[in-house]
Amino acid sequence: MSQVQASKNVTKKSASNLALAFVLLPKHKKEAMCALYAFCREVDDVADSEEHSVEEKRVELKRWREDLQRACQDEEPNIPIVKELKPVIHECDLPAEHLEALIDGMEMDLTKARYDSWDDLANYCYHVASVVGLLSVKVFGYNHSSLDDYGYHLGQALQLTNILRDVRVDAEKGRIYLPQDLLRKHGVSDDDILNYRFTPDFRAVAKAVAERARGHYRSASQYVYPDKRRLLVASEMMASVYWRILLKIEKSDYQVLSPKLTKLTKAHKLGILARSAVRYWLNINSSDYGPRQL
Repeated sequence: MSQVQASKNVTKKSASNLALAFVLLPKHKKEAMCALYAFCREVDDVADSEEHSVEEKRVELKRWREDLQRACQDEEPNIPIVKELKPVIHECDLPAEHLEALIDGMEMDLTKARYDSWDDLANYCYHVASVVGLLSVKVFGYNHSSLDDYGYHLGQALQLTNILRDVRVDAEKGRIYLPQDLLRKHGVSDDDILNYRFTPDFRAVAKAVAERARGHYRSASQYVYPDKRRLLVASEMMASVYWRILLKIEKSDYQVLSPKLTKLTKAHKLGILARSAVRYWLNINSSDYGPRQL
């Protein structure tokens, strides 16, 4: 029986893009990433639950935080997923502040449904995505001085792509992650988005978000050094998947208010996996995403 069986079950059930990227990792890193991913997935599910009140979700996140603190202090946690994460925390030297920052991000989603500015949104993206990038590259063994910059920009790029893809899904829940000052600049109201009204002004908003994401993809690729690229095969593959989701959104003329969610087919994802594997084996020293892949 695997030492991270509970985490593997969560990872397998999710069928996410991140989980797909684990295929190319060595066994010990794959299991470590399963434990980290399962923790991220479970606390995210707490925040997203529609079956519990805000107060109930707050209490549950507090329970996860306290158990995480026990694990970080080398005490015995109670939650199975945290039990499996504990050795990863200590073996990979995962910063407790990054793990807790993720829970902080989940708590933002309990009460905050609007973001005033790019800076406000970047802070949210840091807590729910960039810290995941920072933690992941530690597991991968990437200890270069550029670690923080790479993890930060990759997390921002992926989360902005998610936000753009999920505008309709979030609007159905009464949430708008697009910066309010950007909406005002282009004359788009909350009511326009909540009623899924696609206009030239909304297209301009969506394009601005896509351009911001592109900038972060470009920045992330610049912080991957040739002698370290193989360590980042999983995160680079994930970036390739989300980059192509962004390209698909752009090709659709930013039709993200449509009921049809923009996503890649399984065949397309498997093609990216195969391409990433070949690039890994050939030790190709360039990113498979960003402006050069247009």
